[in-house]
Amino acid sequence: MNRSIRAAPLSIKPKRCDKAANADKLEDFVRQAASERAELIVAPEGFLEGYIVMDVINRPDRRHEMWEIAEPIDGPYIERFRELAEELAIVLCFGFAERRDDGIYNSAVVLGTQGEICGTYNKMQLAEGTVSDWEFNRVGRSLRAIDTPLARVGTMICNDRWNPDIARIPVLDGARYLIIPSFGASGPSQDEAVLSRARENGVPIVEANVGKTLIVSKGEVVKISSAKTAVITGVIAIPAPPSSGNRDHQEKEFLAWRKTE
Repeated sequence: MNRSIRAAPLSIKPKRCDKAANADKLEDFVRQAASERAELIVAPEGFLEGYIVMDVINRPDRRHEMWEIAEPIDGPYIERFRELAEELAIVLCFGFAERRDDGIYNSAVVLGTQGEICGTYNKMQLAEGTVSDWEFNRVGRSLRAIDTPLARVGTMICNDRWNPDIARIPVLDGARYLIIPSFGASGPSQDEAVLSRARENGVPIVEANVGKTLIVSKGEVVKISSAKTAVITGVIAIPAPPSSGNRDHQEKEFLAWRKTE
């Protein structure tokens, strides 16, 4: 028992420190993907502000820039894309620097078909490490799945994909598919890591990386692109959650198929 949906990961390189230009570009690409009948659209990590956190780590005197450009969850750009998700009746995920009272997080927001905020995920495993006084780059603390109109979803951000636990925990929490906004490695080893996470957990994965878009379903690569700018679409099969009803239905279908076969 699977639910088939059309997914579209986006490969788009954002402009550093230009939220307005990045938002306009993201809307254009989202509309293009929706015109190709995508129901789930995923954009890269840190897209809204242009993923500038590494610049700030290298230049601590620029911390104020992160605070100025980071977006609160109730900010105008989040509201803009809530309206877009509702207009297009899609599930949309993109990465942004999220400003909170206790600091700034590398976040991904998941928006639903009615413009609702289904949830946010904060990057859990930072390649650059984490330092207690880096209030501009806080590390996440929760790996729970998020309810969406399509099914419960688990989210990873870029470097998280290397850690099997970061994929497994939300699946144990009921996630039936995984999404990965990224802005990092795009070689064969990252493809192998994403494919491994899908096979280990028996769920599809949609990754939007700058220079690598990847769709995995039923343990196989459905679509892959290494183009720096790309919109690809492919169908993923979201498995039904474990339950006695779903078990019995699947068993009945198998026995009927076997009899005919």
